[in-house]
Formats: sequence, structure tokens, C-alpha cells
Amino acid sequence: MRRVIVLGSTGSIGTQALEVIRANPRRFDVVGLAAGSDRAQVERQAAEFDVEHTALGADEAEQLVRDVDADVVLNGITGSVGLGPTLAALETGRTLALANKESLIVGGDLVTARAEPGQIVPVDSEHSAIAQALRSGGRSEVRRLVLTASGGPFRGRARHELVDVTPAQALAHPTWNMGRVVTTNSATLVNKGLEVIEAHLLFDVALGDIEVVVHPQSIVHSMVEFIDGSTIAQASPPDMRLPIALGLDWPDRIAGVGRPLDWSSATAWTFEPLDDAAFPAVRLAKQVGRAGGTFPAVYNAANEQAVDAFHDGRIGFLDIVDVIERVVDAHDAPDTLTRQSLAAAEAWARDAADRAIASSSS
Repeated sequence: MRRVIVLGSTGSIGTQALEVIRANPRRFDVVGLAAGSDRAQVERQAAEFDVEHTALGADEAEQLVRDVDADVVLNGITGSVGLGPTLAALETGRTLALANKESLIVGGDLVTARAEPGQIVPVDSEHSAIAQALRSGGRSEVRRLVLTASGGPFRGRARHELVDVTPAQALAHPTWNMGRVVTTNSATLVNKGLEVIEAHLLFDVALGDIEVVVHPQSIVHSMVEFIDGSTIAQASPPDMRLPIALGLDWPDRIAGVGRPLDWSSATAWTFEPLDDAAFPAVRLAKQVGRAGGTFPAVYNAANEQAVDAFHDGRIGFLDIVDVIERVVDAHDAPDTLTRQSLAAAEAWARDAADRAIASSSS
């Protein structure tokens, strides 16, 4: 039986993880729960799963990870505040089931330097798909990684057709039900840009060997192309419980956690190239990933400020990535990467983004 700490237990990933655990009581034992601020809900969860150790906020979550004996830490916290708990999980030798992509992207070498081989198990559906496909061949046999993107609610639109997009339209994702920031990031494809950086760090594949293809059906979650011309794809109906279950019990699979594809009905899967002119966030993310250091933290922080401004009606949809690019271009990275330099870079990026937002809306 695996002892599990669930961070972000009241959010989408956390509640679905508890669904998986609830259905498999002989496989998992929840020993710790952490939420952002919803004390009432985390106390109800603790009562149901007989959990003694709970925490609120990222600082308490980090301490919980350091203090509580566990086999697996599922980090489902939203945002770069998840960095501390991610580092704590790695430093204590626990398996890290990582849904909090921002902590890896922002932390970069701080995270990868602490991780033992196989210690980080990705929970993002795309990276879980790649991890599964990589079991088909050795690292030296990989030619490139292909991340799939649904294309979001604005797939097929030219850049000039995105000028008057409203927040409500940006939140109408055709496939996934996510929070405001992640759903907006999927509409701008900032989320896919972050996932490109994440794949680069997780699998040690050059950014030039990571491609994005639009797949509106969201059935093929990503692919690995090998040097002999073979491509291995992982396909399943959209359901985050499948990659969550794999994250909790990697490399073993849990029977019945997701429904299989229906091969008795005619269906079609389509793939389209990404329109870089309409959605430049992926191109910018590759630039940021190559720069490394504090640049990914700046990209992420500037985006969070711009998304808030968009939903507050202070900037337009296209201004989101424009603001990020202006902040990235103005960034002067420090010589060393530490938690302190990351915090300083994020604070600078938020201030710089606010100034760029003010000038865009004036």
C-alpha cells in the first residue's frame, strides 16, 4: 500500500486523485492533505480518509511534506507557489507525482538537480502520454516529442479574428473543465508553451526536437517519434483520472480507472499545424526555455498578471501574450539561480507586467 500526500486536495486534480484513492482503498493510504485556503473542505476530506496531518497554504504544505512519512507526494497546487513543496518532496526522496507544472518550469535546474532518475512522474496528460510512450524505446532512439493541443476555443481563427474575444469566450474550452487561469492559458496556448518547457526539462530533449500539433479531438494525448520512423502515441478519452492514477502508482496501471475508446463506432482523428502567427505563445516559450535561468519564471508571472487584467477588462485577449513578450524582452537575468533570485525575478516581472498593462489600456 502506498502512503500518499495530496497537495491541492480541494482543487480539480486533488479531488480527482481522491476519487481514484477512494475507489482503491487497498492500494493507497492518504497520510497528508494540503489545500490553498478552504479549511472546511480539507477538514471534511481529512475526516473521510482518516488523515491526521493537514495544511493550508504553500508554506504549510512544504512543511507537511518534510514532516510526514509518505511514499508519493501528488503536487496539484496551482502556480509557482508549488515550488517549495516540489523541492521538499525531492529532497526527502519521495516519488513526486507532478501536476504543478509551474514549479518545474520556474524552478528549472533547481528542481532537476535534486531529482533522482524516475523520481518525478508527470501528471499532465501530455507528459504522462510521453512517459508511457517512452517505455517503447531507449532515450538514444528518440527523434522528437510531439505534444498535442486541442487548439482551445479559437482553433482555426486568424489573429485579426481574436481582437474582440471576451473572457467568457476564452473560458469556453471545448474539451477540459479547468480553472480560470489554466483555461485562459489553453485559449492563448500559453499553457502549451509551458508544457513545451516542461517536456524539455522532464525528458532532457532539446527544445528544437519538441513539436506542437493541433488535435481537436483530444484523444491522442501526445506522441514520441523514434529514429526508425516509428511514432508511438497514447490515446484515451479525455479523463485526468488516468494520468493521476499512473502518477500515484507508476509504473503500474489501475484497472477500471478510465473508460476505453469505443472501437465499434466510426470515428476520425485530425491533426493540424499550429498557427504561430495567431498563437505566438509557443514560439515565445521556446525562446524563454532556451534562455533558461529566471526567464521561465518571468514568462509565467507576467502571464498570470496579464490573465487577471484580461478578465478584469483592462486589456484585450491578444494583449496577454504581447505583455508577456514585452516583459521577457526587458528582463535582465541574474547570474545565479536560487529561490531568492527566482522570487525577486517574479516580483519584478509582476511589476513590469502591470506597467505594460497600464500602458496598453491607457
